[in-house]
Amino acid sequence: RQQKWKSSVSTRAKMPPCDFVPEKYESYPYERMQKIREQNISPSLRMYYKKPLLLHQGHMQWLFDYEGQRYLDLFAGIVTVSVGHCHPKVTIATQKQLARLWHTTNIYMHPSIQEYAEKLTSLLPDPLKVVYLTNSGSEANDLAMFMARLYTRNFDIISFRGAYHGGSPYTLGLTSIGLYKHGLANGFGCSTTMLPDVFRGPWGGSHCRDSPVQTVRKCSCSEGACHANDQYIEQFKDTLNTSVPKTIAGFIAEPIQGVNGAVQYPRSFLKEAYQLVRERGGICISDEVQTGFGRTGSHFWGFQTHDVVPDIVTLAKGIGNGFPMAAVVTTKEIASSLAQNLHFNTFGGSPLACVVGAAVLD
Repeated sequence: RQQKWKSSVSTRAKMPPCDFVPEKYESYPYERMQKIREQNISPSLRMYYKKPLLLHQGHMQWLFDYEGQRYLDLFAGIVTVSVGHCHPKVTIATQKQLARLWHTTNIYMHPSIQEYAEKLTSLLPDPLKVVYLTNSGSEANDLAMFMARLYTRNFDIISFRGAYHGGSPYTLGLTSIGLYKHGLANGFGCSTTMLPDVFRGPWGGSHCRDSPVQTVRKCSCSEGACHANDQYIEQFKDTLNTSVPKTIAGFIAEPIQGVNGAVQYPRSFLKEAYQLVRERGGICISDEVQTGFGRTGSHFWGFQTHDVVPDIVTLAKGIGNGFPMAAVVTTKEIASSLAQNLHFNTFGGSPLACVVGAAVLD
């Protein structure tokens, strides 16, 4: 007979205290909001939960809905709110700039773009000292692809299976998740290689990665060695030998794969892969859209955890704490390839965006 028992431990977590009081919600009723959503917002923008949240205000780690219900935001706007909702320092800096100058064109100088470029690039190692500011992660990766092809005069770019690098027509070739594929031609010149996933892949186990949350799957690796890495590198070599020309434009990877499930690679994999790519004339792109700005905990940039220096770094999400901005940081030589003809961005590097970015860094 099944024993009946009552747990003395509450299954509902107790929220930490918060002395912030949100403003009173004064917009449309919930039902009208739902109706407008159904009629006037693209259905491709899907919502979570049977009863979707109607959020009204944010304060640091907290979100408040239309009824005043408080939520601890562990999702951070899909890894975007890096210093807290409406952080006072960022808000004050933004308000001051709003009263001074919102927008001008990049054909003129304004103080904030020079100040921000210097501040941002000071956090990256040599020779990554030239920045091109854009508006989103897809746009940044799109530009990184373009620059890689211009600089190398090669075309093919490799990404991991399971990768997400954007939803634009150009970056969809790098994105390798079926739900994001729309059945239209994309990905000309883009090839995927096996994801070195020591948790779900064919090789790897408990000694293969550095995460404090290790896979419990046993492996043949001894402490300090990784036999799985050798197997995944062989797969990478096979892609180089069978799927692309002798010379390539580049290879792009997140330091930790995000959308596909926070996948960590075997130790030394990226370092060896970078060497193989450079031997083929390609450049190495680190997609730091999700891992950048201290997200990995131990380092400011995810690529630092792999002891590598990429040729291009793409940044977004946490760069603006929710403000729409992004960046491509690279070497002077690679950046110069884009100057052969005109390339212009109306909103990238605006006075307002640069002030927001600087305040987030501070």
